[in-house]
Amino acid sequence: MTQSIVVQVGQCGNQIGFRFWDLALREHSSLNKTGLYDDAVSSFFRNVDTRYSDPADIPVGHGLGKIKDLKARAVLIDMEEGVVNEIMKGPLRGVFDYKQLITDVSGAGNNWAIGHKMYGAKYKEEISETIRRAAELCDCLQCFFVIHSMGGGTGSGLGSFVLNLLHEEYPDIYRFVMAVYPSHEDDVITSPYNSVLAMRQLTDNADCVLPVENQALVDIVNKINQANPKLAERKSSRGHVKAGSAISTGDGGIVKGKDEKPFDSMNNIAANVLLNMTSSARFEGSLNVDLNEITMNLVPFPKMHYLVTSQTPLYSVSDVHIPPRRLDQMFSDAFSKDHQLIKADPKHSLYLACALMVRGKVEVSDIRRNIERLQSSLKFIHWNRDGWKTGLCNVAPVGQPYSLLTIANNTCVHHTFSGLRDRFVKLYKRKVMYVVYPWKNNSKHVSQHI
Repeated sequence: MTQSIVVQVGQCGNQIGFRFWDLALREHSSLNKTGLYDDAVSSFFRNVDTRYSDPADIPVGHGLGKIKDLKARAVLIDMEEGVVNEIMKGPLRGVFDYKQLITDVSGAGNNWAIGHKMYGAKYKEEISETIRRAAELCDCLQCFFVIHSMGGGTGSGLGSFVLNLLHEEYPDIYRFVMAVYPSHEDDVITSPYNSVLAMRQLTDNADCVLPVENQALVDIVNKINQANPKLAERKSSRGHVKAGSAISTGDGGIVKGKDEKPFDSMNNIAANVLLNMTSSARFEGSLNVDLNEITMNLVPFPKMHYLVTSQTPLYSVSDVHIPPRRLDQMFSDAFSKDHQLIKADPKHSLYLACALMVRGKVEVSDIRRNIERLQSSLKFIHWNRDGWKTGLCNVAPVGQPYSLLTIANNTCVHHTFSGLRDRFVKLYKRKVMYVVYPWKNNSKHVSQHI
């Protein structure tokens, strides 16, 4: 069994990572009733004996060993220590190893140059050593997941620096990046600068990039909330959301009540993408898809690795009188613009390849039937008209009978990048905040990317 390391950078990266670990624990605890440390748990967690001053890792063995103390295979990095300190005081504080934390006090001031140039040079050795320590604790390291935002200083600057470091020191290990892009109404005026400068690093050093737009997350959360009436209205409503089934909720996890944060519902959606994408690597299934197969099948050329994701269903209906949502509807929803994690309509753009990651009680024949049904309405590139990759994991997500994650290499991502470029040009032409960025050293990269 392979292992993966999650590198969380900046406020956004650490908040999404925090929700990922809570949901991962919820998923494994719902399945692993005996408390055994097996291959599935070992993919993201270490089993540690904390009775000693220098805690020792307990190997999986033959799957007969009991879980002593789980530690996440994570590296937490933030140049403003508030979020990390809050995590280490919260209900998941025991999951993270203090040796895997890297923080500063002043922050990057929403400036890519400070995060990448100043803090990158200052903490390069410490970051390299911390990641090396996490890698040495893996039996078979398969990939890194880097989570960060594109609009902030630490996320864009130091996040892209860490990605470059991973490319140099671990060239044979896959690097998956979840990058959160700012919305058009973002309150950080320098976010277009930060995003454009960071994208150069993502294009050169990542194997796969999963772009996520803040506005798309907001729209999905609103869609779920509209389907879930207020308590006062539930008596007369026949179709409210089944408790714990929405992809925006963390019900059943360790974090409860007062520990929940305002943006947790949005972060849960992003965290569920990583959970569903790695489900085949953690659980059994009739069509398991390894992480390396995603890059192999969806990335035709090295730098064309920006993949659009969508998730369905968003929730399950709790009323027993309403029949469960048909599988065909789930597949249709996956290709609608309302379920995409970026603000774009993939049906009006060109597909280079597409992966369907299905979980739950679904037959292979159902997947094939829906591919044939949808293929005529989707535009595929002429040299890859049958560019489908399918995965089927037998274990359904918590609270749902089945789910579908689509990962598509689609040209609709161009609209997101074009809008970002236009906002960048408006600022750049007016020399807004011009003096705080090292344009002289990066003018070539900027002109190439624009």
